[in-house]
Amino acid sequence: MLKNDLLLRAARGEETERTPVWLMRQAGRILPEYRALRGRLSGFKELVETPELAAEVTIQPVDALDVDAAIIFSDILVVPEAMGLTYEMVEARGPLFPETIKTAHDVERMRVADPEEHLGYVLEAIRVTKQALNGRVPLIGFAGAPWTILAYMVEGHGSKTFSKARRLLYAEPALAHQLLRKITDTTIAYLRAQVEAGANIVQVFDSWAGILPPAHYQEFSTRYIAEICQAIPEVPVTVFAKGAFWAVEEFAQLPCRTIGLDWNQDARTVRPLVGNKTLQGNLDPCALYGTPEQVRTATKQMLDQFGPHRHIANLGHGVYPDTNPDNVKVFIETVKEYSARQR
Repeated sequence: MLKNDLLLRAARGEETERTPVWLMRQAGRILPEYRALRGRLSGFKELVETPELAAEVTIQPVDALDVDAAIIFSDILVVPEAMGLTYEMVEARGPLFPETIKTAHDVERMRVADPEEHLGYVLEAIRVTKQALNGRVPLIGFAGAPWTILAYMVEGHGSKTFSKARRLLYAEPALAHQLLRKITDTTIAYLRAQVEAGANIVQVFDSWAGILPPAHYQEFSTRYIAEICQAIPEVPVTVFAKGAFWAVEEFAQLPCRTIGLDWNQDARTVRPLVGNKTLQGNLDPCALYGTPEQVRTATKQMLDQFGPHRHIANLGHGVYPDTNPDNVKVFIETVKEYSARQR
């Protein structure tokens, strides 16, 4: 039994006494506790792949920020690595794949990963975290959407255009679908294993959704996200597709419970399009660079847009690493106080 189940009730569309709040990337560099721990380790991957340390970092924002949920500390790129494509996390540059997907042979050698065998460290981190949380708040599991994972596997790193990955969709669509099939099968098994390990809710991150034209997004992303949502009926599923404002009506037809909005979307415009779905978001992360009073004002304006029901407060993307934790606390406290008055 959870002591605080606000997030789950909001995701299911139930009445809540206030709006639940958490932040994407809340476990990380904004917290001095994280930086202290990270400084003692050889690198990011050691932290991700050591269950006890990943659990410690997962719980840090629950203690420090008093958020309404923990999200397991991991990375979306553990999936391609589990499939056979190793990544590195380069300081100040981000992820890098020494080898990339270029040919049909490359796709053929990618395996559909077994979660316990190839991603067991994440599942163990979930189990350790659940025990340590002792029911304080829900635990969120997650994975990258198949298109976003393909984009990294083909491009090899972050990119403004992902032109190599997008070229594949035009030049060799059948090969793209073959790779997406393997990624989707791996992701379904992985998320189901996260739920079995103790995740109360899961989120699918389509970080590079917005670089595709709508027709391609429907063919190469939405259909696979729909499969993932359909395969996980046991817990609520959140879909967050950054930049894909035109896909909201399609998401409304998916068997997900919550749709995440980035900061460029207006909740008042979106709400009539999504039926009884819960919305999540969507304060601009840069709003947290303001004064405390400016943060309070921006947060209240966001809450007014969403209204008091079927809303999970969050940012429109991950919190930036140089954000003042005190302003994050102002955001969280304002959500709690103002949304309670909205009722």
